[in-house]
Amino acid sequence: KVARSWAIKEHFRPFWDYHSKGWAKRYFEKWYSWAIRCRLEPIKKVARMLKAHKNGLLNYFDHRISNAVAEGLNSKIQTVKSNARGYRSFEGFRTSILFHCGKLDMLP
Repeated sequence: KVARSWAIKEHFRPFWDYHSKGWAKRYFEKWYSWAIRCRLEPIKKVARMLKAHKNGLLNYFDHRISNAVAEGLNSKIQTVKSNARGYRSFEGFRTSILFHCGKLDMLP
């Protein structure tokens, strides 16, 4: 079961390498068919979720934009928040975020 689920996951990776929306759609349909027939309920659940968002996934091939930068910034903000173990005010939290994420040069 583990090997089969790993194979299905890895076979989705080439989806992002296509340059044509039509070819990507064809690849997705083939992958989806395999994932739904795999008899592993967690994989089938993810496959259904991806199919529900198929139009959004295929929009990537029109614009080639992802939210990776926003997710990375959010991760950095969460790290700042957890390292501080809480702030007394929102202003202190905001200042800390701007300090750590603003790439400020502290040298005079």
